[in-house]
Amino acid sequence: MNKIWIIIKREYLTRVKKRSFIIMTLLGPILMAAMFIGPAWLTQMEDNEVKTIAVIDSSQLFVNTLLDSSKVNIDSLPETEFIKFKYLTNIKVGDIENNFKDNGYSALLFIPTSILSSPLVSLSSNKQPSMAVRMHISNVLKRKIESWKLKLYNVDPKILKSIETNVHVGVIKLSDDGKGKEEFADLKMYLGIIGGMLIYFFIFMYGAQVMRGVIEEKTSRIIEVIISSVKPFQLMMGKIVGIACVGLTQFLLWIILTATIVIGAQKIFFNDTNTYKNIKAQSIMANTQNLNIANENSQNEVAFNEMDNLYSEINKIDFVAIIGSFLFFFLAGYLLYSAMFAAIGSAVDSEADTQQFMMPVTIPLILSVALVGNVTSNPEGPLAFWFSMIPFTSPVVMMMRIPYGVPPEQVALSVGILIASFIFMTWLAGKIYRTGILMYGKKVNYKELYKWLKYKNY
Repeated sequence: MNKIWIIIKREYLTRVKKRSFIIMTLLGPILMAAMFIGPAWLTQMEDNEVKTIAVIDSSQLFVNTLLDSSKVNIDSLPETEFIKFKYLTNIKVGDIENNFKDNGYSALLFIPTSILSSPLVSLSSNKQPSMAVRMHISNVLKRKIESWKLKLYNVDPKILKSIETNVHVGVIKLSDDGKGKEEFADLKMYLGIIGGMLIYFFIFMYGAQVMRGVIEEKTSRIIEVIISSVKPFQLMMGKIVGIACVGLTQFLLWIILTATIVIGAQKIFFNDTNTYKNIKAQSIMANTQNLNIANENSQNEVAFNEMDNLYSEINKIDFVAIIGSFLFFFLAGYLLYSAMFAAIGSAVDSEADTQQFMMPVTIPLILSVALVGNVTSNPEGPLAFWFSMIPFTSPVVMMMRIPYGVPPEQVALSVGILIASFIFMTWLAGKIYRTGILMYGKKVNYKELYKWLKYKNY
């Protein structure tokens, strides 16, 4: 046991001191934090920029009417202008487009005479217009065209607005005693997918490191010196556990550093912006001041209630259980697959020769990711159940099911099968490892591996 500990310590310290490990440990959180902060910061910068759009209306139906809706931003906040419309008369489209840079417009909106029969307009710009701008223009014109058509058929717009209804489907999960609990299935789906994909990614990344490490030591002949002091099985276990500790260290550092960066950036860059509660209060207040858009207020209130439910559901999630499950299934899955990767590395002389053995090992992992849609759409179905029991797919599939709430007996069964499979696979891989680690210059096939498994003595 002392020799295994020495090997673990050597593998761990050697890898954490590498420049590549330090760079990826620092760069990873920055990239992950940028995924959260970047879009919000760019959106905030874009929303503060006022865009002036020139309008040429050949239909003469919308002259000076778009201004009624020009002071509405993408968050429906009042008194935040992000688009200005400037109407042009007696000017051709070509005159604006030919001198677009000199006019100072962000875009040119052309409304044809056939707008009522064929609702198609063109937006010309020297830059790609943002989705917020295009959606705003589309929504404004849509409301105006609908208003014209209602007047044409003598229909009161208030009647139409009064019958518009948004239906929110709330999910309530009943327990055995009949008690109901409201759930937010989409959030659990995202948590399951993220957890499963991270396990898939880490198993591949660190399992491949075990295989490459074995190949490097074998080809450099340093393995001959090492096994003069330790048994091949001790060497394999020390290498597997040592790299597992490296993976855990990097993963925990990523979580801590990413959370620190995101929280710090929120306080620095977004401290002065409106909080969610302020946005909700301002939006509802602005809408209730105008009785003509009471239905829009109702729709906004439904949307905000959904956000309230989402935040409430986030607070109810047992992140300790989810993180604990993630760490266990990552470690167990890694130990299972790294034993097979170590056996493959010991059986070949170069990484190019591993392809014929890698396919049977990686197919179950790839299959578990391919089942993400079936598992998240029906986490209690037979397909999700059986693949969460099969040890080669259970680390990924069970992690996808955990946020939905898996019965304890199923989790215990999956854990038991996975541990037993890891022990058996480690014993099996050890028999291949102890023979193949000293085998040089011979092309190994599956028949040869089967012979190694039957050897009784080293």
